[in-house]
Amino acid sequence: MNEQSPYTLADEAATRLAELTGVERHDVALVLGSGWLPAVDALGEATAEIATTDLPGFSAAAVAGHSGKIRSVRAGDRNLLVFLSRTHYYEGRGVPAVVHGVRTAAAAGCRAIVLTNGCGGLKETWSPGTPVLISDHINLTGRSPIEGANFVDLTDLYSSRLRAMCREVESSLDEGVYVQFPGPHYETPAEIGMVRAIGGHLVGMSTTLEAIAAREAGMEVLGISLVTNLAAGLSGQPLNHEEVLEAGRAAATRMGDLLGRIVPRI
Repeated sequence: MNEQSPYTLADEAATRLAELTGVERHDVALVLGSGWLPAVDALGEATAEIATTDLPGFSAAAVAGHSGKIRSVRAGDRNLLVFLSRTHYYEGRGVPAVVHGVRTAAAAGCRAIVLTNGCGGLKETWSPGTPVLISDHINLTGRSPIEGANFVDLTDLYSSRLRAMCREVESSLDEGVYVQFPGPHYETPAEIGMVRAIGGHLVGMSTTLEAIAAREAGMEVLGISLVTNLAAGLSGQPLNHEEVLEAGRAAATRMGDLLGRIVPRI
């Protein structure tokens, strides 16, 4: 089989994206995680919407609550590239597939990316539906999207400039360290105890590999977690995916308003 470079594949996807959307260059990308989908309508006028499978290198969405579409949105003088789904590491398609959207966004001209997710929270004061800025991450997948001796600095990976800008828009925003587990099973209470011991505040199954790929591509990164549930063992209740989606739906208006005020300023 002819192995194609993931960067070449991203360039091809960006070229096809421009043809299908009629937008030569996009400015800011957004990846919408579990529960964030209804927030997209607050971002601006959709000028085009395509299936991810219309572009080289993308597979169909495999998770309930995720839509396998990409939307081009006009917000003021900015062209936003909004991914209404993501490929997760646990789908078994490999790390290049997980970060293909990020690399396509970079190839399409995006200089900044907003990565959102639904996650478990370790602070009891974070009720379901609370947005939290990601200040840093711990990647427990044991994998990297970067191949070869390309030593990428991850200091200030989650832009302190963009986080400060978010707090100007909404001063009550808290922040924390996001920890990615491989999934798809939820974490055990003992693993949540480990997360607390190593300095984590948010747990999920996405985002860190995408953030690393975005930094490699030279993009500024803003990460926002939507706390959809207390992490395992903290509430005394079992975890399930439908509750994650329901918490997201309940917070959709607030998340849309938050993104609608933040993104035009990036």
